[in-house]
Amino acid sequence: MKVGIVGTGMIVRMVAPNMKSWGIDVVAVAGTPNSMGEVNELADEYGADGRYSDYHDLMADPEVDTVYVAVPNFLHYAVSEAAILAGKDVICEKPLASNEVEAAKLAALAKEHKRFLWEAVVTTRQPNFKLVRDELLPRIGTVKIAYVNYSQYSSRYDAFRAGEVLPAFDPAKAGGAIMDIGLYTMTYTIGLFGEPKKAVYRANIERDIDTSGIIDYDYDGFRAINVCAKDCGAPCVMQIQGTDGYIVSNSQPNLCGSVTLHLNDGTEETYDNSYPIMWEGEFREFLAQQQAGDLDECYRQLDESLTVSRVQNTIRRKAGVIFPADKQ
Repeated sequence: MKVGIVGTGMIVRMVAPNMKSWGIDVVAVAGTPNSMGEVNELADEYGADGRYSDYHDLMADPEVDTVYVAVPNFLHYAVSEAAILAGKDVICEKPLASNEVEAAKLAALAKEHKRFLWEAVVTTRQPNFKLVRDELLPRIGTVKIAYVNYSQYSSRYDAFRAGEVLPAFDPAKAGGAIMDIGLYTMTYTIGLFGEPKKAVYRANIERDIDTSGIIDYDYDGFRAINVCAKDCGAPCVMQIQGTDGYIVSNSQPNLCGSVTLHLNDGTEETYDNSYPIMWEGEFREFLAQQQAGDLDECYRQLDESLTVSRVQNTIRRKAGVIFPADKQ
């Protein structure tokens, strides 16, 4: 996999330095005319020859076979669409797009052109998530309650309170809590239990954007709750309660750290199959799918992303958080 990166922000600086060790080469970086200093700095660090001030030029680079889209949410659709039309595979940072309509269009385009399109949401690719889904969940009997809390006070909220609107809290740029950390809680819940019969988002809204909120799911025979907060903090937890016991993990749902199984007969077992670096599992999975030409598995995962996007954006709009893409 020869990757061209579009974006120079924090996620790029956390993920890209590790790509070489995962078998992925960074061959190009694109930013804007104002960010060329950062583009050159990152390209020097990764040994990338391609350096562009316009992402369209990166799409024309014959060395690039896969584009890593790491720009603000509202640009995900345009950059991913351009990459697919240029014959590139795409790794798009979460969320896949500003709403479910854009996400579905991207998925249809990828399938039409037989390109890989991955949403880089780490949760369901974490080894401990797969352990819970495949092995531990069947051992706790009939599920009655599921609870996922990802609350992390955002340093950007300080700026927001002071009147500065950064992309993370900007409705014009598809920001807000449910589009960020809320997506991890939703991916964890829907990844385990599928699409709910009903979902409601009870959001705390300031200046037309959700800074925190609670998602209430109605499943056949049980209820699930997600908490996502960027305006306050608390210990993160994933807890699933069943008739024969419960599963608990005191970690972020994107990290999916150590998990403990408690059964009613007193059995207690703790597991941790985590990778040392949070993003390693997903990027190794992407690479393996591409090398095997396994579009079927890619599209199965893509359909899961579309389900989450459909629920996420439906309840977001009903909560009163509207993006420009919703009006098109």
